[in-house]
Amino acid sequence: MHGISRKTPSQDEQEASDLKAAELRDLQSQFLHLHHNKIYTKEALETSAKLLVVNPEHYTGWNYRKLAVQHFLDHQSETEVDSESIQLVLNEELRVVENALKNNFKSYGAWYHRKWVLSKGHSSMDKELRLLGKFQKLDSRNFHAWNYRRFITMLKKISDEEELQYTTDMIFDNFSNYSAWHNRSVLLSHLFEKRGKGHSHKESILEEEFEFVRNALFTDPDDQSGWFYHLWLLDQTVKLEPLLLSSWPPHGCCLYLSVDDYIGCGNLFPRIHFQSKDRMFPIVLYFSEAVEGVNSSTVTIEYEYYSNDDVIWRPLSANRFGCAQAWLTYLNFPDEVHFLKDSPVKVVVAQFPGIVSTNGVSFSQTSYIEFSLCVPSHDREHTEGQTIPRILWKNEKFHPHITESHDASLLNPLHQLKITEEGKSKASDWSMKTIANEIAHCRDLLSSTNCKIGKLTLARLLMAQSKLISYCIPNDGVKVHYEEILGLYHDLMELDPVHICYYEDEHTLVLLKQVTLSMESILRYCHQYGDSISPSMDSHFCLRLNDLSLSRIGNVERLLWIQMLDLSHNKIRSIEGLEALQLLSCLNLSNNKICSFAALDPLRMLKSLKVLDISYNEIGAHSVDTRRYLCSFPMTHAVKNDWNFEEFANVGVDLTNHWDAFFIFRGLNLIQLDILGNAVVSDQLKQLLFKLMPSLNWFDGENRN
Repeated sequence: MHGISRKTPSQDEQEASDLKAAELRDLQSQFLHLHHNKIYTKEALETSAKLLVVNPEHYTGWNYRKLAVQHFLDHQSETEVDSESIQLVLNEELRVVENALKNNFKSYGAWYHRKWVLSKGHSSMDKELRLLGKFQKLDSRNFHAWNYRRFITMLKKISDEEELQYTTDMIFDNFSNYSAWHNRSVLLSHLFEKRGKGHSHKESILEEEFEFVRNALFTDPDDQSGWFYHLWLLDQTVKLEPLLLSSWPPHGCCLYLSVDDYIGCGNLFPRIHFQSKDRMFPIVLYFSEAVEGVNSSTVTIEYEYYSNDDVIWRPLSANRFGCAQAWLTYLNFPDEVHFLKDSPVKVVVAQFPGIVSTNGVSFSQTSYIEFSLCVPSHDREHTEGQTIPRILWKNEKFHPHITESHDASLLNPLHQLKITEEGKSKASDWSMKTIANEIAHCRDLLSSTNCKIGKLTLARLLMAQSKLISYCIPNDGVKVHYEEILGLYHDLMELDPVHICYYEDEHTLVLLKQVTLSMESILRYCHQYGDSISPSMDSHFCLRLNDLSLSRIGNVERLLWIQMLDLSHNKIRSIEGLEALQLLSCLNLSNNKICSFAALDPLRMLKSLKVLDISYNEIGAHSVDTRRYLCSFPMTHAVKNDWNFEEFANVGVDLTNHWDAFFIFRGLNLIQLDILGNAVVSDQLKQLLFKLMPSLNWFDGENRN
């Protein structure tokens, strides 16, 4: 049980335990003999009942009783139905369950069996509710009992309003009742669904609920049950229609597509240069939240060299429901086309319904992205075998970008996210006032107590306010308090070091939101790589987010144009989110906390990546690394592959030790890679990498040519 320390049993206690175990083994042997021989006599059922009272978690025992009951019911259907006999059999099952629950109130098997019995009918729902009342007096927070109560009220057709009053009474008895608060959220969700999209009704209920839970929060700020319910209310308040935040290519640009292999950063709006040897380029759509339903029916592409029916959209970093914020497809131009000038491409999003967020809210605003495509008649010529210069990530190679420059003004449209009046949520004004009111109350509470979860809630409220300001309504002079939010998470890291990883991740998301807030803010982190005095095609436009204590990737909707990115000297453990940056060609992840190659899985989606630095991480440093298995093992049937492992036998590499490296680097076409300073580095691994990527010119600072 929770909170009870284990202690070494005395000799008498150990002897009693051994005797009990021996009796249980004997009873279980008898039961299994009866089960295997399908014996359903009265004596056999008594044996199973004894076993289940002693061990209510014996699933085979409950399944045996189901088979016995079903055997009896099938026999009844073949003869004259005796309702009284059926009632007696089912009542006996309920009695056995009740005795088992007295021994273990949290037995999954016992509660499931009781539900199964009630589904057969012939049982009194009123009696079940009375029995539940007794159980809940013993343990008012037991989630099994609350789950069973929802099952009973559904069978008995008790209204949600009536059950809502029951949860109110239970909360008045003990406002630390997590299960009562949870049941309240379930009931209100049902009510909101049944009563449709009437905003005023939902708003009035939420206002009452905020006031109701506030009484609990101010009574005992350190009790977390009310705060969790407050978080659910917050989610309901900012539950808005998903919006299309950004895209690549951006609206209004002219995309110059070449087929050479040069690493350049001629990425200045409205003329954008993109290299692609396979004559294709990516289209990325980035939404305000994870959505599903992005396909050729809901997103149409008008392009003279490509049929919309051939377009296949895929989610980037999809959750378990198949929803993602970023969606990707590729367009190509035919081999016979050697020259294009201002060929128009139009992407229409949500012309037909079907795009839905994880919360079940539909994307209804039709959006248009129009750009033109140019293919020069000839590309820059490269001499065969030409040495490509090495990218050096040293500070002296980078020069601050001049914010007043012509380049900076051209970059501005790449960051601006314009949301039309039609795209705003009808409930945004009310939501904004409600959030502001809760922020004021939370600050009032924190003025008298140093409550951890209160600080966390204030940070979440301020971020919710930021979301409303950014996505839904004009600023109207409301200030986004990013510095205050960052300070709150910094305090939480000190107050609650057990959960420091969570706070670091949240702190990172806020910081990235602040960095990418506007063109002015992001240009502070932009640098020119190469000769700042005489810029040439060998110079690079680089976003340097190094040494910021970042622990994850997020809020990259304004960075889809980035080709060179420096994330070195941070605390990054996972790079999920980087796959949306489809133009990325140079990436520095050195001196972070990446524990395995499997954590680099998003790199497989970056077709333009040429330069990668993952030196001085923790790859291979941990004997047990659970993150390693975030990447599906290629030997299983879960992963479809066309991998030819035999071709690597002659290099003497045991892929059982380096399968994750094989999985990540097999599809990459890097010309420069740095992995120095990782425990996993070995001659075997180097041989594998050279075989996987014959295009490598630079490896750990050495020219392989």
